[in-house]
Amino acid sequence: MATATTNGPKTRVALDGVPETLLWTLYHRAMEARRPDAVLDDPMGVELLDGIDYPFERRFGKADMGSAQGQALRARTFDEQIREFLGRHPDGTVVALGEGLETQFWRVDNGLLTWLSVDLPEIVELRARLLPQETRVHPIAGSALDEAWMDQVAPARGVIVTAQGLLMYLQPSDVRALIARCAERFPNGSLILDAVPRWFSAQTVKGRVKTREGYVAPPMPWGMDASERWKLHGAHPNIVEISDLALVPGRGFFYTRVAPHAHLIPVVRNRRPSITVVKFGPGTAEGTQGADARPGAGQAADASTVPDGPNP
Repeated sequence: MATATTNGPKTRVALDGVPETLLWTLYHRAMEARRPDAVLDDPMGVELLDGIDYPFERRFGKADMGSAQGQALRARTFDEQIREFLGRHPDGTVVALGEGLETQFWRVDNGLLTWLSVDLPEIVELRARLLPQETRVHPIAGSALDEAWMDQVAPARGVIVTAQGLLMYLQPSDVRALIARCAERFPNGSLILDAVPRWFSAQTVKGRVKTREGYVAPPMPWGMDASERWKLHGAHPNIVEISDLALVPGRGFFYTRVAPHAHLIPVVRNRRPSITVVKFGPGTAEGTQGADARPGAGQAADASTVPDGPNP
């Protein structure tokens, strides 16, 4: 099995703003993965965490097992969707947008897939220093909003695009444009994205999401309540199905009895983070209704109906 290239002295990492959030995510995911009863098997993530010189606990606080498990379960939920895709398209392409120091490739690799990792140049360079080089992993330095990465995808073999922990940091108009271009460029493909609810987005924009240690979460200008996901149909007529993806069950009462069924609980279903699968048709998908079918949901709609950020 491949190992992280962190043998010897630890690698010092200095990031701030949105890029620093990749360290938050790695920290919590790996702290959960090192537990004997972990909900996520991620030895590469654990090794990666141990090889980085960064004051994780002093900066972010002690890894709360609730938050750590939540991060790990989000990753595992995305993992399972990718595995399902690979079951249908063993030699397909997985495009990971803004994956930071995610180690998902090593968790889901079937020996045949092609993996495109699209991230900012400094993050691509950091991954090259910290993670093993793989012949089927192709790093692309650039913004997810730059369409150049789309030219590297062979959609005929099947493609799935993941945007885990990314879209909330983009402007609403950029989210709409990115979803539309994926729908146009990847017929019969799909996109998995997660979103924070509008109330949480608004709190980050006001700088009110912070830890006791003083870490302040960056602004998340794009928020989407779970009940609004059907509006994503308005991004492009080739979007034929939109569905809610429940968090996979975890450990303990909350993550076995509450979180996986949060979409059914009235008091929390629209105040929770959500994961959405957006499926694309072979061409223009006029007249086709998706999983969240509503009157006109499968028809082209004005892009202004796509969720556009936090409530005032």
